[in-house]
Amino acid sequence: MKPVYFDNAATTRIRDEVIVSITEVMRHNYGNASSSHSFGRGAKSLIEQSRKTIAKYLNVSAGEIVFTSGGTEADNLVLRSVVRDLGVVHIITSKIEHHAVLHTIEQLKKEYGILVSYINLTANGDIDYSHLESLLQTKGKILVSLMHINNEIGNVLDMHRVSGLCKANNALFHSDAVQSIGHYDMDLQDIEVDFLAASAHKFHGPKGVGFAFIRKNSGLQPLIFGGEQERGLRAGTESVHNITGIEEALKMAYDNLKEEASYIKEIKQYFIDKIVKEIPKATFNGNSGNLDNSTYTLINVCLPIPPKKAAMLLFQLDLKGIACSKGSACQSGSSQNSHVLTEILSDTDLQKPSIRFSFSIYNTKEDVDYVVNVLKDFITD
Repeated sequence: MKPVYFDNAATTRIRDEVIVSITEVMRHNYGNASSSHSFGRGAKSLIEQSRKTIAKYLNVSAGEIVFTSGGTEADNLVLRSVVRDLGVVHIITSKIEHHAVLHTIEQLKKEYGILVSYINLTANGDIDYSHLESLLQTKGKILVSLMHINNEIGNVLDMHRVSGLCKANNALFHSDAVQSIGHYDMDLQDIEVDFLAASAHKFHGPKGVGFAFIRKNSGLQPLIFGGEQERGLRAGTESVHNITGIEEALKMAYDNLKEEASYIKEIKQYFIDKIVKEIPKATFNGNSGNLDNSTYTLINVCLPIPPKKAAMLLFQLDLKGIACSKGSACQSGSSQNSHVLTEILSDTDLQKPSIRFSFSIYNTKEDVDYVVNVLKDFITD
């Protein structure tokens, strides 16, 4: 059995350099950053240096970066605050967002009676920009919440176009960028998004830490109350080692972005070519089978396997040492179909198994050969 990890959209292996950075801080910089003595000041200095580093890569000011426990908290912080404190009465989103966004919006609708509109989707899962433009004509304060990279099918949002439409219509724009930060250059002076969420473990950093980008003077209010950490926007003693971990992971991701992205693109294209050659009846969900129209970090494949046999597919792949997902990691333990695929696939294709394979610098073409051969053997057995 050859262990192969193709579930990088769920989480990534931590870089060795990040582990070193984290352990050094845990060993030597254990002060509480709110303490006034030298141990506390040292910890506070590390946090602020990390904030400045992240801000530099996104071309924003350090004060616009708020550390959180991850992307889910960042999404909740933004969505709940804009309704509760900024007067948003209408949220425009899509039905293929991450559940951190969808479930939060559903709860806000129950609590505050806000209007929620879902943008029409094309057959491949892209949003209908004309429909978005028409939805923005409604009265009242509006927030548009759309993810940059879809975590299941890899479709890419035109951030410039959406931010332009929002600005032209005096609407706020929030984006869950968990699948794109660390994988794409993001100049937030060029892309006029108001709020953005990111998570370290998607780009070879530690779990349990992420950040929200909050445009200055937004008026956003805290979700968690207590101390005055994170400029009063996120109470709680800071996880200094994790914050330095996200800094190191993001620094390495962006300093090596061109070379590593090129390598991963080769892996993805090789995977696509092998699937087309060895399993010609397979199809690719969303835009994931086309590198020009989707992220380079994943593919989502619908396989020609009958339902009864399909039920054993993930189990068999696991027995062969292959880690992948039937959707997002949040969905993989569920017997229900992916909410994303339900929106874009026919009833016939929904009866077939769809598997997401997601890539990193630690994957090889040999990994691809092994996985495709296992899939082919399972299909023809």
